[in-house]
Amino acid sequence: MRKASNNAVYNAPILDMRASQSRYSRAVCLFALLSIVPSVLASTWHAPEEQLARKIAAATGPGAVAVEVVNRSSLGHADVEEVRRGLAAELATLGVRSVSADQAAATVRITLSENLQNYVWVAEITQGNGEASVVMVATARSGGAQPDHSTVSLTIRKTLLWSDENRILDVAFVSANPPRMVALQPENVVLLKLQGSLWVVEQSLPITHLHPWPRDLRGRLALRKDHLFDAYLPGVFCRSTTAMPLAIACYESDDPWPLGADQSGLSAFFSPARNFFTGALSPGLEKQTTVKAFYSAAMLPRDKYKLWILATVDGQVHLLDGVTDQVAPKPGWGSDIASVHSGCGLGWQLLVTGNTETKRETIKAFEMLDREPAGVSEPVEFSGNITALWTDWDGTTALAVAQNADTGKYEAYRLSISCNQ
Repeated sequence: MRKASNNAVYNAPILDMRASQSRYSRAVCLFALLSIVPSVLASTWHAPEEQLARKIAAATGPGAVAVEVVNRSSLGHADVEEVRRGLAAELATLGVRSVSADQAAATVRITLSENLQNYVWVAEITQGNGEASVVMVATARSGGAQPDHSTVSLTIRKTLLWSDENRILDVAFVSANPPRMVALQPENVVLLKLQGSLWVVEQSLPITHLHPWPRDLRGRLALRKDHLFDAYLPGVFCRSTTAMPLAIACYESDDPWPLGADQSGLSAFFSPARNFFTGALSPGLEKQTTVKAFYSAAMLPRDKYKLWILATVDGQVHLLDGVTDQVAPKPGWGSDIASVHSGCGLGWQLLVTGNTETKRETIKAFEMLDREPAGVSEPVEFSGNITALWTDWDGTTALAVAQNADTGKYEAYRLSISCNQ
C-alpha cells in the first residue's frame, strides 16, 4: 500500500487517472472482501458448536472425556470434520479435554441429525454407572453448507409373474435349478416351478388357522437359510420344512413380521385383527422402539445408519434414524411403500403407490434428498387397485399385487428399476 501511496498523482493531467483510481478502488474492495471471507466461513458452525460445548461442559465439568461424533444428517464429510474440530476446540477452552475411552471420566456421543428446518445436534453424556443425560442444540439449515444432490430420471419395469382368482399376499423367489417361486395366499402357500417361460404349480400347502381372517388381509413371506421359508399372517405363523416335497406347520403367534429386505434387520408387530403394524418395533432402531401405527415401511441405507420411512395410519410419512422422528412431506402418496437397491441415482429408491380414487393405481419412484422426497420416475400404471407392495427378499426388486379391474383376478408383478443413460 505504501508503494501505491507514493506513486499516486492527484494533480497531473493524466488521461487514464479515473480508470486507475477505479481499478485501485476495486482492488481495495476485493482485498477487504477476501479478508472477511475466512472469518465468515469459520463462523458457519461457531454458534451451535459453542452452545453445545457449554451444555456438555456444564454436565461433565472440567476433565477428560471421550467424544464420538456420528453424522446422521445430510452434511458432507468436510462439514462434519469442521464441526468435529470446532467442538473439540470449544470444549478445550472450557477445560474439557478429548481423550481415548480408556482414559476418560465420561463419554459423550454427539449425533448430528436434522429435520426439515434445522440441523439438530444431540449429545448423550454418560459418567460412570449413572444414567445418561442428553443435551441438544438446533441451528437453521440455511446457516450451513447445502449438500449437492444430482438425480437422474429412472424407469420402473414391471413383469407379470402370475395371475390367480385367489388373493395373492406376497411372493418370494428361490434360487434353485429350476428356479422356484413361493406365493402366499389366504388359505394356501403355493410352490411354483419355472418351466420354459411359465410358472406352473408344483405344490399347494394348506394354511391352518383357528380364527377368521380380517377383511383386508395381508401377509409376508421370508426366505430362510435353514429351511425354505416362514409365512406371517395376522395372528398366525407358518414354518416350512427343508426337503422336497415341502410341508408347513402353522400355529397362532404374535411374532413380529420382518420389514424391508433380508439385510434390514428390523421387524414390527402386526395387529391380528386389523391391516396395519401396531408401532412396536423389534429389536428397535437403536433407542426408538415404538412409533405411530403404520401400514408399511421402507429402509434407505446411509453411510453410518439406516433411514426408515414409515407410512403411518394417520396419513403422514415419518422418517426415523434411531435418534429423531420427523414428519416429511407426502406429495400424493398412498399407504404402500417399498425400497429397492437399483444402483441408479442415489443407489436406493422408494417405490410408492399413488393416492388415487380411480380403479387403476400407479407406483412411482422417489429418492430422499435432504430428507425430502423427490420423484425420479414416471408413474407406472396397474390394471386395478394395488393390494400389496413388498421389497423382495434380496432388496434389488419389489413385488406388487393388483386386482384386475376387468377380470377380478389378482396379478403379481415383479418391479425393477433401470437407469436411463
